[in-house]
Amino acid sequence: MTLKNQSIAVLIPCYNEESTIHNVIKDFQNSLPTAKIYVYDNNSTDNTIDVATRAGAIVRIEKHQGKGNVVRRMFSDIEADIYVMVDGDDTYDATAAPNLIQCLIDGPLDMVNAKRVTEEVEAYRPGHRFGNAMLTNLVCWFFGEQFKDILSGYRVFSKRFVKSFPALSGGFEIETELTVHSLNLKMPVGEFETKYKSRPEGSTSKLSTYKDGVKILRTIMILVKEEMPLQFFSFIFFILMLISLLLGTPVITEFLSTGLVPRLPTAVLAVSIMILAFLSLASALILDTVSRGRREIKRLRYLEINAPQNKP
Repeated sequence: MTLKNQSIAVLIPCYNEESTIHNVIKDFQNSLPTAKIYVYDNNSTDNTIDVATRAGAIVRIEKHQGKGNVVRRMFSDIEADIYVMVDGDDTYDATAAPNLIQCLIDGPLDMVNAKRVTEEVEAYRPGHRFGNAMLTNLVCWFFGEQFKDILSGYRVFSKRFVKSFPALSGGFEIETELTVHSLNLKMPVGEFETKYKSRPEGSTSKLSTYKDGVKILRTIMILVKEEMPLQFFSFIFFILMLISLLLGTPVITEFLSTGLVPRLPTAVLAVSIMILAFLSLASALILDTVSRGRREIKRLRYLEINAPQNKP
């Protein structure tokens, strides 16, 4: 291993994890003895802060509720060569961290995603498996197939990934945004299988299968609109144009044969929808230019920082 000369920060977003956070901190202290462990508490109502402090972590507080808000704050505050982000629920394998980091450095890569592998039904419920597979395939369809588990809470990042990431999401949608950021800038990334286990007794999940699933789906659609406006609004253009033609063709046919327009409301509706269609096309062309400019700015910021590398 060549990690001893790397500045490593372990980032643990936390909300009411007093029953698990001690084990998470100790496991990462053992696996990454030179790393600094940061716990960012997100308005916990239990003793998470006290337990994390006694375990030896650097504890900070983020008042804005939501995992995305915590990640934004962590990425802004902390300076390091390598960042390890993991949930505080004691479900991820800390012993895999050195290998994940080494893969990042050897690549060199900008993000390594820990794909969850488990045989425990309670650890990874069927509903969560199905939702994750559906959302992962949707992201792959739009942005490119690089990952099999986009909702994993265990990842390793380079400094240039972290400092070029805008972090706009407020909740559990942040994992999707992290994935799309890497794919949109065509960063070198990797994904490796790691063990995943069920939550310890007394610990409860903060993820709502349906509510957060809908939020993640909405985030994907928003990211498609923002990052691929030409395709998004062109699709709307073709749909509206098709509807307009279906409504207007009989009116035009009748006018050509009789010289009359007896269905004037239908004609007005068809023309109005066609106008909306071309407005969507104009929006596609304008916003595509804006999106390219934003992508260039993010890319330049990304290139300002050196890739992760082995240090003598």
